[in-house]
Amino acid sequence: MRPALELFWKAMMARTYPRVAWMFRHRTWLIQETLLPMLSVIALANVYRWMHAPVQYIGIVILGAAMTAFWLNVLWSLGAHLYWERDSGNLELYILCPAPMMGILAGMALGGLTMTIVRAAAIVTTGVLLFDVPLEPTSWWLLGLIFLLTMVSLYGLGMMFASVFLLFGREAWHTVNLLQEPIYLMTGMNFPLVALEKMTHWAIPAAALLIPLTAGMDAMRQVLFRSEGFLNLWYEVPLLGVMSVGFILLAKRFLDVLERKAKEEGKLTVKWQ
Repeated sequence: MRPALELFWKAMMARTYPRVAWMFRHRTWLIQETLLPMLSVIALANVYRWMHAPVQYIGIVILGAAMTAFWLNVLWSLGAHLYWERDSGNLELYILCPAPMMGILAGMALGGLTMTIVRAAAIVTTGVLLFDVPLEPTSWWLLGLIFLLTMVSLYGLGMMFASVFLLFGREAWHTVNLLQEPIYLMTGMNFPLVALEKMTHWAIPAAALLIPLTAGMDAMRQVLFRSEGFLNLWYEVPLLGVMSVGFILLAKRFLDVLERKAKEEGKLTVKWQ
């Protein structure tokens, strides 16, 4: 058991290192990843300010922009990554090496999370200082727990996507695009989730809660800004916990199937192949 855990840890750290090291070797990424996303935040925040909306709405926009960074990282840097690695010829090495695939994907997730936290922190800090948004959460510990559960469930979903997108083959590219823009509406990225319920039907935001980003943002907004949530906070926190465990178990299951097919058939099973 101990050698397996050590191998998992070494594989995870080895896959994390390139992404973390890249942050310090190519510092120009800070301009693209922090300053440019602030332009859309400033535009939406000024719209709410011009409408004389409560300052909490500006906070919702800032939080939504910060969480958008994590969703994009999950889709492009984790979900579609195995598909890109197959095209570059590295995926066969991942399959054949003794390190567990779950450890390799966990390293990708940890490295991507480290990069994205820098972007999200810059967006939140700049937005709060620029628009004077008060941050008075009901509990910092609860806020930290919600954020942690959101990240675990979100990146667990990303690891599951990595296997599913690889099996889809070329359709992975279209699937990633499909899951990008519509999610901004479904999750209430720039407006309260209850507004989506009032504009459409309660079933739409209820279905969107199956996306960790939706439940996480709705819960964090209730803690940070004391705003109205779609569900009570004490329903959303356990939901995030269930999704954290569920998506990680599903990711492990899909990776085992993918690895077994690759070793038994001598090739990766791709649609239309």
